[in-house]
Amino acid sequence: MRTLTENQRIERSILKKYREQIWTPFVAALKRYALIEPGDRIAVCISGGKDSMLLAKLMQILQRFSDVPFELVYLVMDPGYAPENRAMIERNAARMEIPITVFETDIFSVADRTAHAPCYLCARMRRGHLYRRAQELGCNKIALGHHFSDVIETTVMSMFYGAQLQGMIPKLHSRNFPGMQLIRPLYCVHEDDILAWKRYNGLEFLQCACSMTARSEQEGAFGARREVKELIRTLRKTNPNIEKSIFRSLHAVNLDTFPGFKTRGTLHSFLDRYDSFGGAADNGFDPEEL
Repeated sequence: MRTLTENQRIERSILKKYREQIWTPFVAALKRYALIEPGDRIAVCISGGKDSMLLAKLMQILQRFSDVPFELVYLVMDPGYAPENRAMIERNAARMEIPITVFETDIFSVADRTAHAPCYLCARMRRGHLYRRAQELGCNKIALGHHFSDVIETTVMSMFYGAQLQGMIPKLHSRNFPGMQLIRPLYCVHEDDILAWKRYNGLEFLQCACSMTARSEQEGAFGARREVKELIRTLRKTNPNIEKSIFRSLHAVNLDTFPGFKTRGTLHSFLDRYDSFGGAADNGFDPEEL
């Protein structure tokens, strides 16, 4: 029997053991949301974490088997990593046979000098640098590693801590880089399944490695997301389908039942169209009856 290389074992685990949990929902999201089109040149953005590294491998396998012609660039931005963290990314890329293209920025040092919302600034700067570099490399899309669990947690967080109902869509056009789009191919893949795949293959990936992480954790900056994760985990004990219900609700928003909503940056009230539609229709449902 032919001995498999480490990369072949990793790929086999995706296509065999975790086919139902990872490969199938990955392909389903691509088709459902039309994330890849013929002629695309996509920059797969790799931070070095488990999500982006898995995304890179999935896109690599897809390109090998897909009937849709598209090109890939595996783009790694070094925002100021410590040498050992940069080395971990390069080592994992070599193990998984992903030919990365690395470019450097000073994002960490800039964010570290910012007293107000350094993590927000870091994220914004990262996105801008990735768009710019991808565009320079002839790409028309960047692919990020946001997964199903990110979608659910972001939705709940926006309501609990942001005082708004806001989701995370599978793809969007860039406002600042005309012709560029952002896609999220892991949109239907659960984080628990990514973690299981990582453990099965004995892989260790980079966590957030900026100098602000430890301080932010001490100051509670990540408390909101942690609380939401715990809440969902608790609700799942009595309702195993809680995440699926939230996800489906994002695809079936009934604006007729909301007193206000925002679209294209403009806030609207149900009163704006209340009389023109002859008043809101009574559908027989009253929350007070629950």
